[in-house]
Amino acid sequence: MSFWEVILQQIINGLILGSFYALIALGYSMVYGIIKLLNFAHGDIYMTGAFACLSVFGVLSGLIPGWPGIILSIVAAMIFSGCIGYLAQRFAYRPLLGAPRLSLLITAIGVSLIIYNSVMVVTNSQPLFFTSGIDNAAGIQIGNITITYIQIILISVSALLMIGLTLFIGRTMTGKAMRAISLDKETCKLMGINVNKIIGLTFIIGSALAAIAGGLACVYYGNVQYNMGYTIGIKAFTAAVIGGIGSIPGAMLGGLLLGLLEAIGTQFLGSSWKDVFAFGLLILILILRPNGLLGKSEIERM
Repeated sequence: MSFWEVILQQIINGLILGSFYALIALGYSMVYGIIKLLNFAHGDIYMTGAFACLSVFGVLSGLIPGWPGIILSIVAAMIFSGCIGYLAQRFAYRPLLGAPRLSLLITAIGVSLIIYNSVMVVTNSQPLFFTSGIDNAAGIQIGNITITYIQIILISVSALLMIGLTLFIGRTMTGKAMRAISLDKETCKLMGINVNKIIGLTFIIGSALAAIAGGLACVYYGNVQYNMGYTIGIKAFTAAVIGGIGSIPGAMLGGLLLGLLEAIGTQFLGSSWKDVFAFGLLILILILRPNGLLGKSEIERM
């Protein structure tokens, strides 16, 4: 392969990886934007979504094979992970909304450990394999480069979800309520907005997006394991910070930028440098732009 073909192949790989980061980073940004919580359990919700998708598809594969079964499995995973996200918000986070942020942060770490260890016990620490029955190698040939149909579907689905979420936040009354709550919860209560309901819906949407990423990861990588949420959760959080934590477009930009940098950097310097790229970029951006690429400065009234 020529130099430019290698670059193009790595751009495709980076867009795939960046799409996973972006979908999970959206959940981080949505939750932080509304209640200023760094929900470190979000990566584990991505992991539970992957396991839920695999489990449901294992039941459906004999009845509804191929993409119809995969789509139904991902929808079931969205419902399952959405419920987990809502329950975590309702019973772990909501009682502490008036507490110092450190209390919320420690609680989020506790929720993460509960989910992580529960899945580890249930799966007996063993990876599970996803057999979709789809030809992963089929695709479009451009010179020496093959763009598989699965890659096209993954990038297209991720792009549509990001555009849809942007329109939802910007155009709907619920989205406007979310933005209003992020500015002033107390005033929103006085205006008749059900703040707790909107916060719960935010967790459900963020968790459902993470579940979609988990289901797509099942199809693309072919296996799931109990610790798959830790690393990608940290990377997605890094992407959210790079783009500007609390900014929906920033989460998308940060995820895609991080995925592209890792893919291209790995090609030329090796996979052992992948994490160096990610966190080196984070440090550089925090030095140059402490609020992230698309983040805005906030003034807190004491």
